[in-house]
Amino acid sequence: MKTFNTTGPCRPGKHFMLPPIPRIPEARELIDEEKYFVIRGPRQSGKTTSLQALTAELRDEGEYAAVYISCESASTRAEEAAPAEVRILSEIAAMAQATGLPEECLPPEPWPAAPGATRLLRGLSAWARRCPRPIVLLMDEIDSIHGDELISVLRQLRQGYNSFPVPFPHSVALCGMRDVRDYKAASGGDPSRLVGPSPFNILAKSMRLADFTFEQVAELYGQHTDATGQEFTAHAIQRAFHASQGQPWLVNALAREIIREMRIPVSQSITDEHMHQAVERPDPVEDGLHQLDGYLDRLDLSHGTLIVFDRRPTAPHLLERTAIEQVTSPRGHAVTLVRA
Repeated sequence: MKTFNTTGPCRPGKHFMLPPIPRIPEARELIDEEKYFVIRGPRQSGKTTSLQALTAELRDEGEYAAVYISCESASTRAEEAAPAEVRILSEIAAMAQATGLPEECLPPEPWPAAPGATRLLRGLSAWARRCPRPIVLLMDEIDSIHGDELISVLRQLRQGYNSFPVPFPHSVALCGMRDVRDYKAASGGDPSRLVGPSPFNILAKSMRLADFTFEQVAELYGQHTDATGQEFTAHAIQRAFHASQGQPWLVNALAREIIREMRIPVSQSITDEHMHQAVERPDPVEDGLHQLDGYLDRLDLSHGTLIVFDRRPTAPHLLERTAIEQVTSPRGHAVTLVRA
C-alpha cells in the first residue's frame, strides 16, 4: 500500500507501505478452495498493491499459474476498438509473458478463434486445458468495463465456472470499487434488464479491503521514523487514527500535509499539536470532489454524493453545521455535498 512520499530539501523521495497480503487474509484460502470472489474498496486503498503481491507470492511458490491484469485496457469505448473480451485476452497473454510464467504455463498463441461473446470463455478454457498448473486469474479494475460488455464478461466467467469437467481457471478474483452484485444494475439503467439471475451468481465471497488498524497506522508512520529519524509521537498517531478512522487515503493525506506542506524540520518530532494543525488546515471538499470525479468516471455515473463529516472537537453542534447543497465537480459532475 503506497503512502506519503517524503520528498523535501533534506530527504530523498521514498514511498512507505504496509505488507499488503495481510489486508486480504481470506484470499489465499478462497483460492485454495477453487472459489471465485470479489475484493472491493475505494481508490488509493491498496487494492492493486495487494493483488500484485498476492500474484507474486502464488507465482513464486510454483503451485499455481497466477496472472494479474488490469481491465482498464479493456475499457475503451471507441467504435473501432476491439471488444472488451479480446482486449482482456490480450492483456492476459502480455502479463503472463512479462511476469515470467514458465513456457508450458503460457496461454495459447494465438488464442482460439470463437464467435463474439464467447471468446473469453473459449480462450480461458483452451489455456486451462494446456496449462499443467491450476490457473489463478486476478482481474483488477473490473468496473472500468461498462454496460453489455461487462455483463458479457461476467456471464462467460460464470459459464466457464459451471462447465465442469471442461477445463477452466481454478480461481478468479474480481477487484473494483463496488460489489459485483451492483454491476448488473449499473449496466445501463433499464429496469427490464434487471430481471433474471445475476451474471456472476457463482460468487463465493465479496470482501471489502479493510481500513488500517491503529497498529497499522503506527507501523506506517514508524517506517518514516526509521528512514528519517523523525518520530511521530504516540499522541500524534492516536489523533491521526481518531481523525481518519483508519481510512488509508486520510491516513496518507495527514502525513503528506505535515511532511510536504507544513514542512516540519526532520530534527523535530511530529507532535499531537502538529497533527491537530494538519487535521484543521485543509478543507477536504476540493480533494474529495477530485476523488469523487475518479469514482464517477470509473463507474460511468453522471452524479454522486460527497459527505464531509467534521470530527474536530472545536466543530459546532451537528445541527448547526449540517448543510446540503448542489455543487459541480471539477470534471462537471453534479454532486450533492453534505456537510455534517
